Amino acid sequence: MIDLYTWATPNGRKVSVMLEELGLPYKVHPIDIGKGEQFRPEFLAISPNNKIPAIVDEDGPDGRPISVFESGAILIYLADKARSPLYPMDNPRARIVTLQWLMFQMGGVGPMFGQAHHFLFQPKEDVPYGKKRYHDETVRLYGVMNKRLGGEAHLAGESYSIADIATYPWVSRFERHQVDLARFPNVKRWHEAISKRPAVQRGMKVPS
Repeated sequence: MIDLYTWATPNGRKVSVMLEELGLPYKVHPIDIGKGEQFRPEFLAISPNNKIPAIVDEDGPDGRPISVFESGAILIYLADKARSPLYPMDNPRARIVTLQWLMFQMGGVGPMFGQAHHFLFQPKEDVPYGKKRYHDETVRLYGVMNKRLGGEAHLAGESYSIADIATYPWVSRFERHQVDLARFPNVKRWHEAISKRPAVQRGMKVPS
């Protein structure tokens, strides 16, 4: 049994989707970030950067419990635990391609889309410079994905991978980014295909 500490955010849903895809049993512990529950000492003991998601695996690599924070690290850990082709450990070329698109999400899509969310929906102060800067960068990243997906079925190539799992929940908020997916037909096709996966549908509802 894996304990998942999460909230209804794109980063949180990466891990619930992954757990559903792998069919691993897990228990959900909601961490209400709106109420500051991420700062509680018991959560900080698991995730010292006070961010969700985090997991505790009672059956760690050496048979002892292990906690893991940072969503990208969790995805790699879970894929390795399950020996899943979602992160092809036995194929060095496929692995590095998957890793680079995962890092594209971790270093680009997540932070920039998150800043677009903040400035476009910031209720207390209108910051035109912030709105334009992060919306423009968000649109640019959609363009990068659209070009990549014009020649490949998925971000890391033909096969669905943790790179897609990491990126999908962020793209699912395209309306909040003020992005029209019709401008990016390859991203739209990719998003619609992944949306049909039963495990994705289940994972996107966590926490209920």
